[in-house]
Amino acid sequence: MLTVALIGPDGAGKSTIAREIVRLMPLPTRYLYMGVNLEASNLMLPTTRIALAIKRRGGGRPDMMAANRPQSRGRRRGLIGGARSALRTTNWLAEEVFREIVATWFRIRGHVVVYDRLFLADYYAQDLAQTDSERPVASRVHGFFLRHAYRKPELVILLDAPAAVLYGRKPESSLEYLEQRRRDYRELATVVPRMEIVNVNRPLSAVVDEIRALILDAARR
Repeated sequence: MLTVALIGPDGAGKSTIAREIVRLMPLPTRYLYMGVNLEASNLMLPTTRIALAIKRRGGGRPDMMAANRPQSRGRRRGLIGGARSALRTTNWLAEEVFREIVATWFRIRGHVVVYDRLFLADYYAQDLAQTDSERPVASRVHGFFLRHAYRKPELVILLDAPAAVLYGRKPESSLEYLEQRRRDYRELATVVPRMEIVNVNRPLSAVVDEIRALILDAARR
């Protein structure tokens, strides 16, 4: 059938809306988390589970692709840091490919696959839009993979609302950051087949109804 990605800044209600869509769609539909928060993932590689367990023990964040910073305290530390970065990037690329394979399997069996978030969107500003030649090699490799090798969903739906509304729902980021994220997500329209913007500053039922209509229209096409 097809894949549909729901993206948007913090506070847009991505997970809630995605699960409602899956529950109410009249077509066979599957939910798949496609974001960086591993604790929210409903599917991951065994190697990623091990990496997450190690990060938990060390008090690290539950995301996988941490920002890569240059090592500046000696050659040995730089080599170790580079090896760790390469290992982390390799595993994360494998994780992205694995989830895409699962999504493709459901799609060719006639399902609508609803992505909660999208790797391409999460890393667009950091790994695709940036052109700085001094940025880490891992960022350049990941950006090349996402642009040229990663399969884009047939439909991307941006869940949007004014930054003040998003902040009121989830006050974990600044208004400036939320506005920047809104701009970043809109730029993604240049690299995906089709993007629709849905206003989420209204009742959940109205938002879900509009998204269902967009998905059914995409399925007919």
